[in-house]
Amino acid sequence: MTINEHTYGFRTTLNMPYEDAIAAVTEALKAEGFGVLTEIDVKSTLKKKIDADFRKYAILGACNPRLAHQALSNEMEIGLLLPCNVIVYDDEAGGSIVSIINPLVMMGVVQSDALQHVATEADARLRRVINSLAAA
Repeated sequence: MTINEHTYGFRTTLNMPYEDAIAAVTEALKAEGFGVLTEIDVKSTLKKKIDADFRKYAILGACNPRLAHQALSNEMEIGLLLPCNVIVYDDEAGGSIVSIINPLVMMGVVQSDALQHVATEADARLRRVINSLAAA
């Protein structure tokens, strides 16, 4: 599969059902030291809150504790930009789309040299995640 970059992230298509994609993404994140702190089931939430139908769509809040600690130790307000969001959604053709925030773009909001190394490391790790998923 290919990886497509967009303004604030990178994306790939997986040839697997949505539920399998969630598990694959979670494992790929784990291999790079990220845990999933939050999982928002957008389809279920929209149905419950406003009775709107939507495709299967999850927002995963991924966090690498070591990187989060480094970032927070340098800038207390950086918590506004944490965790790194990963989305997984049904492409309605039997596969799934995975898109990951680009930490360099996200941290670019904060003009801090001290945070640049954290963003660079997070970017490298998350690119390995998307590359491993695209290669599967």
